[in-house]
Amino acid sequence: MKKYSYLVFILWGCVSCYQPERNCKDYKTGQFLFNYVVNGEEKTGKFSRDDTYSIEYHDNKVDSALVKWVNDCEFVLQDIKTKTSIHMKIMSTTANSYTFEYSLVGEAKKKQGTATKIE
Repeated sequence: MKKYSYLVFILWGCVSCYQPERNCKDYKTGQFLFNYVVNGEEKTGKFSRDDTYSIEYHDNKVDSALVKWVNDCEFVLQDIKTKTSIHMKIMSTTANSYTFEYSLVGEAKKKQGTATKIE
């Protein structure tokens, strides 16, 4: 039994130290693609982000938002028309994409997505 306790402790130590790669600065600006689902149908959208604005193209619509960075990996998008704010957090990065979670500001329920940098 003691032998198994040591094994569990070693495994826990290895797993608890793991941190996903987060090179968030690489994704502050650029052009990106993302997938989303509407009524069970998967679609692809595109957005462009600079230091101040994020412009999203999806379903033949264009949405613009102000970008306010909280830190290197978190920012708030505030829709210019509706003033609705969405909190975004980059959870992990790869060579050309990042995984994020998001929610309306003040809401606890979070969703996840992935964006791929194309420029």
